[in-house]
Amino acid sequence: MPSAKPRMLNLTDPKHFYLHLISDATGTTLQGLAKACLAQFDHIDPVERFWPLVRTEKQLDRVIEDIADYPGPVLFTLVDRTLRKNLQKKCEELKVPCMPVLDPLIKGLSAYLGLPSKGIPGLQHALDDAYFHRVDAIDFALSYDDGQNLDGIEDADVILIGVSRTSKTPTCIFLARRGIKAANIPYVPNLPFPEKLLQIKGKGPLFVGLTESPDRLIHIRRNRLKTEENKDHRHSENTYLDPEQIQEEIKEARRFFTKQGWPVIDVTRRSIEETSAEIQLLLQHRRTHADQQDLAL
Repeated sequence: MPSAKPRMLNLTDPKHFYLHLISDATGTTLQGLAKACLAQFDHIDPVERFWPLVRTEKQLDRVIEDIADYPGPVLFTLVDRTLRKNLQKKCEELKVPCMPVLDPLIKGLSAYLGLPSKGIPGLQHALDDAYFHRVDAIDFALSYDDGQNLDGIEDADVILIGVSRTSKTPTCIFLARRGIKAANIPYVPNLPFPEKLLQIKGKGPLFVGLTESPDRLIHIRRNRLKTEENKDHRHSENTYLDPEQIQEEIKEARRFFTKQGWPVIDVTRRSIEETSAEIQLLLQHRRTHADQQDLAL
């Protein structure tokens, strides 16, 4: 919930404004949509007023009071007709834009499917099979992080391989939140790669190599070492941060990925979300190819 006393803004400056996000569920979808839209504008400084789980008139009244105190655009994902109507009416009176961001999507799908929407809040967070599948995927990612466990790793949908600090773990967790079982294995120069993984054939996991530019890797590793409390780890700083060593490390890993025929993603200028999206495309392509082969048999 927003704090009782948000910082005061110079509202005469168009770069500064309040943005109210109102949802009858967790608001995750709404926050993501808002972030995507705001990214299209330069020189803005919005203050987000976040209101999740708004499902009663009393809760909405509190939100409307806040909008009146701190006017600004309203984005909402309420599905209850009464709440929607009241919110839109009050926003019209306050002369602030009020936008139901999911309406165009739901209406488009409804027209295509020839079916009405259910109008039930929070359905995307229902405790159904898909929910428990995501929970299992997160548990899987944690169990098979950084090569700590190889027993049963062949059940993964995807296995990420890369040298230290190529965002393997956060990417696996992000994929897991989408129900994808992801494991990761560090590529360590001059150490043999687990033979068990190289023997996985057929419809096993998709292997993806992650790489990064030497400069970026040095920067990330240096920041990591600054916060590293393990003093023994600091003794390896000379080789861990040596530019020539890192460059050779990356080249060796890249040669290995190519030899295995694995797709490679350069994460240097990619966010974790972008890397995950690329991996999902690779998985989709793989599934489509497999389905076409099955149909041909």
